[in-house]
Amino acid sequence: MRKRNFKNLIPHIVAVCLFIIIAFIYMKPVLEGKQLLGHDTESWMYMAKEIVDYNESHEDVTLWTNSMFGGMPAYQISVQHPYNVLKYVEDVLRLFPVTVFMVILYLVCFYILMLNFRLNPWLAIVGSIAFTFASYNFIIIGAGHNNKVVAIAYMAPLIGSIFVTFRRNKIIGSLLTAFFLSLAIRANHVQILYYTLIIILIFGIVEFIYSLREQQIKSFLQSAGLAIAAAILAIGMNATNLMTTNEYANYTMRGKSTGLTIDAQSTQEGLDRDYITQWSYGVDETMTLLIPNFKGGASGSKLGVDSHTGKAFAERFGQANTKRLMDSMRFPTYWGTQPGTSGPVYLGAIVILLFVVGLFVVDKRMLWWLVPMIVLTVMLSWGRNFQWFTDLFIDYFPLYNKFRAVSMTLVAAGFGITLIAMLALKEFFNPQIDKKSLTKPLLIGTAITGGISLIFAIIPSLAGSFSAESDAYLVQQFSNAYQTDFSFLADTLAADRKAMLQTDAFRSFIFIIATAGVIWLYINNKLKQNLVIASMGVLLLLDLVPVAKRYLNDDNFGRKRTINTVIKPSEADKYILQDKGEFRIVNLSVNIFNDASPSYFHKNIGGYHAAKLRRYQELINIHISTELEKLSKIRSYEQFDSLMQTLGVLNMLNLKYIIINPDNMPLTNPYANGNAWLVQNIHLAENADEEMLMLGTIDTKTELVADREYEALLPQNIQPDSAAYIRLSSYKPNHLVYDFHAQTDQTAVFSEIYYDKGWNAYINGEKVPYFRANYLLRAMQLKPGDYQIEFKFEPVSYKIGNIISVISSVLLILCILAFAFWRYKSGKNPQQ
Repeated sequence: MRKRNFKNLIPHIVAVCLFIIIAFIYMKPVLEGKQLLGHDTESWMYMAKEIVDYNESHEDVTLWTNSMFGGMPAYQISVQHPYNVLKYVEDVLRLFPVTVFMVILYLVCFYILMLNFRLNPWLAIVGSIAFTFASYNFIIIGAGHNNKVVAIAYMAPLIGSIFVTFRRNKIIGSLLTAFFLSLAIRANHVQILYYTLIIILIFGIVEFIYSLREQQIKSFLQSAGLAIAAAILAIGMNATNLMTTNEYANYTMRGKSTGLTIDAQSTQEGLDRDYITQWSYGVDETMTLLIPNFKGGASGSKLGVDSHTGKAFAERFGQANTKRLMDSMRFPTYWGTQPGTSGPVYLGAIVILLFVVGLFVVDKRMLWWLVPMIVLTVMLSWGRNFQWFTDLFIDYFPLYNKFRAVSMTLVAAGFGITLIAMLALKEFFNPQIDKKSLTKPLLIGTAITGGISLIFAIIPSLAGSFSAESDAYLVQQFSNAYQTDFSFLADTLAADRKAMLQTDAFRSFIFIIATAGVIWLYINNKLKQNLVIASMGVLLLLDLVPVAKRYLNDDNFGRKRTINTVIKPSEADKYILQDKGEFRIVNLSVNIFNDASPSYFHKNIGGYHAAKLRRYQELINIHISTELEKLSKIRSYEQFDSLMQTLGVLNMLNLKYIIINPDNMPLTNPYANGNAWLVQNIHLAENADEEMLMLGTIDTKTELVADREYEALLPQNIQPDSAAYIRLSSYKPNHLVYDFHAQTDQTAVFSEIYYDKGWNAYINGEKVPYFRANYLLRAMQLKPGDYQIEFKFEPVSYKIGNIISVISSVLLILCILAFAFWRYKSGKNPQQ
């Protein structure tokens, strides 16, 4: 028995070893001590610096950071969740270098799905290659979208586990569902999880209809009940993250409206419609699933000296100069409707061929949930290019308006297309089917996919004009830079785009014919099954890997010491770092609200994050941007000094240093309000509009404006006390201490962001109330005396979440142990 069981494990061991080898071969620069630093990874290093430094030097952890946007919860930046036991399961794989880990995770997870759908291990390996090396999977690795990578990987085994629950083994399936759903939630990419749940919902609807037709409703309800129980367990294991995130989401740009109407972007709940659909895939752009360069590839592509553009440059500047220029530049070869892209979604010519074949040969019960899901998610990816359909989902489908970049729905479509493709390939090796009967579907699939590829290879102009809106701007840029006419550039770029499509169309045609040829030889008994499976794996690697390498290759890696130099303090940073006080800065030399780099060294009024507080975004829109625009126009120190006295909002944010040129000393603002101050006058606002407008008229040093809802917390009168003061005496991101002295009642404003879902105020150890002032700061009524005021960040949701997470983790372990014990006692073969 043991020998037989070990023999059954051999293919899986071989598969995992092969996956590790493949991952290291693709990411071989890591073996040379190099590493990848994508944009999002780099941004995370900037925004998480204060959190990481604090956690490494203190026994407790901070759940708040003041490094961006005046201050915000750390929930979606860097928070550990040690009470979810599956963290330690995932940590085993994370022993590999991070890029290698992600490729292995893609491969292993889709391999598990293939086994769930009863493909033999060798064919499952082929399926894993087909899914993993789709171009988008590597584009996002290169961009540093690590959470998205992990979430996409877990999509496969989660859906496979649901399939097992309903179609094979309810108990095993539900345990696997709890396991993989917990990991998928833990990946912390809500948008991908949302698309995964849409797939599961469509599968569930189809299964319900079939259960009614086959009078198996009882079995369906049992499976559904166990799946729901598994989901509850998985949610419980991630309770800490889910509870804090859900609580915070209500106060972000994705959450409820504040009632502000003077800012058009704030009148609706969820994200702005244009923002949601900004990255919409073009309808015709969907052809990239078959022909990668159908729309020119990436927004920044290298063109060789042999390209049309290269030849045109050589005629004007000589061969040597042209080579240097072409090696150093990236050209906007993309000509689709998106504002920009790092590369196309290419699933592979072979996969598309097998998908079309699958529409004729795969079990209809499978197609009834996969095909509608694919059609739906492809149409959703079109976004503003299919506006009426997108509007239906934005307006009526729960939570859809919380997510941007609708083109991301192609992740779900790609999953479904690849699954159908592999199920189709499985049918060719089904001993219960006459292989000859599959000749017609193979010919139809080859004719459709090969025919489309060949048509575009011969007549590429059918794709369009090959011109982009950005061409005129590029021509102007070059003309201004070199003081010569570059109008030819628009024509040569169009010619290069046309050539790129033509080349890739021929390329796809060749792979389609080669694949169809291998399968035809097998149908006609010219090739053995094992050789066909091996050939399919090799063909898929040859098809997919070179395209993936266009967007993530050895050139994207750098030595660690080189990457470490990316984060070096500028001369301005060095000057500011000599000041050991607590204050905020702004760096006018970067995109203030889309660049987190200043947050690495300082507390920043700007930053980069997709889930900033809604009130802060509204303050940016109405006041901060206006004041910063005035600041950017100063031409002398006298102008600066005079202007800063009038910028009440920036002063109340305790903006002390302004970086104009990182290589020079920053400007010092002597008029910043400080960490806290006492005011003499209080104004009440009836609504958000009135509070926001009033904020632009008051002197924030001596006055505050508060919403009438806080009237009960306001003092009856404020008596002047020239000797009164309030000072910050101790700073931690999650614990602030102030010294206060006054002989009369006072009202203090704190230059800290108001977030009452965790921030508690204490005087001499006793909890006291505080209120929101100046639209988003904290304020408090203070009695006479000498004492300390403390603010501690103590979110109840985090504490309760930890308790639920521990209980749920223990329950899952007990369920697995109980099931394993039952299987052992009943003498069941583990392979059953």
